[in-house]
Amino acid sequence: MLRAVFLLILATALVPLGDTAGKLLVEGQGIAPEFVAWSRFALGVLLLLPFLGRSWPTRANVSDWRLWLRAALIAGGITSILTALKTEPLANVFGAFFVGPMISVVLSALILKEKVSLGRALLLVAGFAGVLLVVRPGFGMTPGLGFAFLAGVFYGAYLFSGRWLADVAPPRTLLLTQLVGGAILTLPLGVLFWPTISLEVAALVALSAAASAAGNLFLILAYGRASASQLAPFIYFQLIFATIFGRVVFNDIPDTLTFAGLALLIASGFASLALRK
Repeated sequence: MLRAVFLLILATALVPLGDTAGKLLVEGQGIAPEFVAWSRFALGVLLLLPFLGRSWPTRANVSDWRLWLRAALIAGGITSILTALKTEPLANVFGAFFVGPMISVVLSALILKEKVSLGRALLLVAGFAGVLLVVRPGFGMTPGLGFAFLAGVFYGAYLFSGRWLADVAPPRTLLLTQLVGGAILTLPLGVLFWPTISLEVAALVALSAAASAAGNLFLILAYGRASASQLAPFIYFQLIFATIFGRVVFNDIPDTLTFAGLALLIASGFASLALRK
């Protein structure tokens, strides 16, 4: 369990780092989110290949529709969150995005029959209230936050799939199939929106891809060692790192309601951990 938590915390730092680089690309450099999403998958494949060892996909892996569904989920999630980052602060995007862990727990309970206590269910409701404070549907909700919420829906299903498919293939095989699948699915739009590549753009694309690939690998490793309900509280470290990166890199400070929503999300996550003890 401790190893799974350590891996997950590493992932929660690397994923927002990759999205910080992505925001610098789509907002600061005017690069299309579709190209950034494709480049993240394509470069992720190249970065992973030297470390595959004996983890190459088998014929059974390639023909397993669930792995391709998983690739489609992460492709939809990354494209949606990069679209959101084009107009919204990093912390706000991650706040809306954090409907994802709640969805993963619900799916794990419904499909994998993992037990969720009444106290845990109430904390999930509190966490969802935090998401609503950030998104504020009908009260100033922007299209960018809508894309962030959609990214969270994709991400929740993706997190669940990591647990669902933990016994289907080794972690590096799972990562390779999602990267290859994502690269194939996003290729048409990536080519359509191909930008002029400067040295700065190339460096940010490389950082975005490397941080995202490493973060997702650690997520897969973590979810292969513990249940979604056990790890759910620690995923909220992403909010902390996203707020820090947003403040340091973009000088973004959440407004009062957004900060309250983020605080409620984090509090519900760690209260869930205390409840489990």
